[in-house]
Amino acid sequence: MRLTTFSDYTLRVLIYLAVQEHSVTTIAGIAEAYGISKNHLMKVVHQLAGDGYVETTRGKGGGVRLKQAPEAISIGAVLRRTEADSVLVECFRPQGSECRIETACMLRGIFHQAEEAFYGVLDDITLAQVVENRARLQALLPGTAD
Repeated sequence: MRLTTFSDYTLRVLIYLAVQEHSVTTIAGIAEAYGISKNHLMKVVHQLAGDGYVETTRGKGGGVRLKQAPEAISIGAVLRRTEADSVLVECFRPQGSECRIETACMLRGIFHQAEEAFYGVLDDITLAQVVENRARLQALLPGTAD
């Protein structure tokens, strides 16, 4: 299984904000810290705000910060939202597939179990656990030091 770039960036934004704790930061600051596109991060932050994980403020002194405590954010729940349209194999598509053996193939059930196991592990991991090594993360991410 491979996560989308959108999911990757989503996790990076959450990690950055969790390391910042309660501070407000800018999307430009996050983009610079990771060396990734500000435009992509604007889309990520928009979805995170819509899902209730972050809050944004416009204007001078504005920016983005976590809306929920890192302990309350399940990595599995986040990825289920960002990977909602992604399918592991063609036969998982809601509109059906072109596969001729779909009705007899056992892989669909096997892949479904594997996907559930994948998310099952991530459901038990919180953002707080991901940033337990906060000092090391701060050292590696410009703009996050206290």
